[in-house]
Amino acid sequence: MARRKAKHKIDKRVIVEAFTEMAKHKSIDRDLLQGILEETLSMIIRKKYGQEANFEIIVNMDKGDIEIYLMREIVEVVEDDVLQISLEEARKYSEEPVELGDDFIEEITLDNIADSFGRRLVTLASQNLNQRIRDVEKDNVYREYASKVNEVIVGEIYQIRRHDLLVLHNKIEMRLPREEQIPNEPYKYKKNQSIKAIVKEVKRHGMGGQPEIILSRSSNEFLAKLFEIEIPEIYDGIIQIKAIARDPGERSKVAVLSYDDRVDPVGACVGMKGIRIHSIVRELNNENIDLIEYSDNPDIFISRALSPAKVTEISVDADTRTANVVVSDEQVPLALGRGGQNVRLASMLTGFNIVLNKAGDEDIELSEFKVEFGDELFEKVSEFGVETAREFLESEPEELLALEGMTKDKLIELRLIMLVEFDESESKEIVDRIKSFEN
Repeated sequence: MARRKAKHKIDKRVIVEAFTEMAKHKSIDRDLLQGILEETLSMIIRKKYGQEANFEIIVNMDKGDIEIYLMREIVEVVEDDVLQISLEEARKYSEEPVELGDDFIEEITLDNIADSFGRRLVTLASQNLNQRIRDVEKDNVYREYASKVNEVIVGEIYQIRRHDLLVLHNKIEMRLPREEQIPNEPYKYKKNQSIKAIVKEVKRHGMGGQPEIILSRSSNEFLAKLFEIEIPEIYDGIIQIKAIARDPGERSKVAVLSYDDRVDPVGACVGMKGIRIHSIVRELNNENIDLIEYSDNPDIFISRALSPAKVTEISVDADTRTANVVVSDEQVPLALGRGGQNVRLASMLTGFNIVLNKAGDEDIELSEFKVEFGDELFEKVSEFGVETAREFLESEPEELLALEGMTKDKLIELRLIMLVEFDESESKEIVDRIKSFEN
């Protein structure tokens, strides 16, 4: 195998050392940067010698060395000067004996490439290197922050725009959209102000596109992370957040469960003199937070979720995920909350569609009184379209008396029996109607 030695003018060590320094400065893996350099040199070699050229590039980052070898076959008649070299020319340059069919290896120097390309080489190589390095940096940013999704970061506001904020974190630009901000909070934002948010999503627009990092302060996950940061028992897994329902900036309900009987989940989250929960409330622009102890029993959980209202009665249908809740008159405003917020958040927290009823508005299926009616009269009343006790109480007496088997005494008896099942104070009108009818 014949070789042709080359003399070097360009200091290869300087180039390699510059790349090593770049790897440190750009936080790019050195092996990856070495691959980029080899790829750039390959592009230039093919540009000079053609796509079919047979060559090898060796970059030694540790020794600071770059070697490029072009390999050609020794032939008698050259048909392709990129892949072949004549025996006469090979003997001219080789210091070793050569024969037809041998491989002739010629070292290509950076000087030789530079002489051929001049300024074009510098521009071409620079453009390729810069583009590849930018691509690697984008990939690194994407991977780093994709692994940080649902983690809290503290950044610095550097631009306030109409529909979003631009935030810098470790010199990386992120976006906090208006819909991910806490309502009524934007007026407090100032440039260069520190801001805490959760990494909600990392998007990639096309191959090699700039990663878009979306932050959030209004998500349930952000609230959950604040609890984890402020409350060691949650971080350690002693207390678990089972569910969150939130109107950002206004009110939240958080269901917590303790796996240690000695630890009160609500008390631990509140902290001594409320110091733990107050820290979270301040971060969320004074958002009110209701802490609720979770229960596997839907009746208990729903009752607690409607706090501060006190529930009189609950009827749960697990199949339809519906809960009919009865509360007294004075508890209705508390159960509903401002604009229905309390019952809406309770429904979100429990996963049940909660229907509120005032005490006295409850109803009973007519079939519960079938014995008192008797089979024949019950069928007549059912055919008439009455299905519940309240419907029966509120039906016109004359219409009921027109039914076969119904008498005045029977009607009064049945209504009084049903009335016992309801709150008389809430059924004064029905009582008066029965009395007047009886008279």
